[in-house]
Amino acid sequence: MTITITAFERSPDGGKGLARDTRVRWALEEVGQPYEVRLVSFAAMKAPAHLRLHPFGKIPTYEEGDLVLFESGAIVFHLAQRHAGLLPDDANARARAITWMFAALNTVEPPILDLSIAKFQEGDKPWAKERMPLVQERIRDRMVPLSNRLGDAEWLDGAFSAGDLMMVSVLLRLRPSGILDEFPNLAAYVARGEARPAYQRAFAAQLAINAP
Repeated sequence: MTITITAFERSPDGGKGLARDTRVRWALEEVGQPYEVRLVSFAAMKAPAHLRLHPFGKIPTYEEGDLVLFESGAIVFHLAQRHAGLLPDDANARARAITWMFAALNTVEPPILDLSIAKFQEGDKPWAKERMPLVQERIRDRMVPLSNRLGDAEWLDGAFSAGDLMMVSVLLRLRPSGILDEFPNLAAYVARGEARPAYQRAFAAQLAINAP
């Protein structure tokens, strides 16, 4: 059965790989599964046809036969469970990799997203200047223990896993702020993720759609 995912017809980031379809593309490339992409406009995302796939009118979605999924974390988790390459065989290591997936999405990503909101959606508010340092400090509160845990290791828990895929994807959103550079081991960790051939293929595919 053909796998079809949805992506922005024109990504708000202009092809920098920050849109969540890139995470799913990366996972598909890591497990060696071919896929097709259906591009959707912002208007189409709110139309009934797309809302049947994603009730919140977002991207990405995943279709394979009768199976329809939404939420990038759920899609990557599904792929990691179904295909070899993203989860260890050892049961305990597998559980730890899944834990890192949840940590990336539930603990690390929220304050990073808050920074984007503070900058682009609330930047014109009279209290924006005072709020920004608080948002940045909450991010650092996550980066310090993450940096300490990674140390000088290559990946979070032994071999590369879906936990690393999600964590690198989340941390990429932090790079424009400069905060990532305050933690050299995390910056190097992200660079290792970007250097993986599967990531390179995924990034190139989404960039080609958004190229001028």
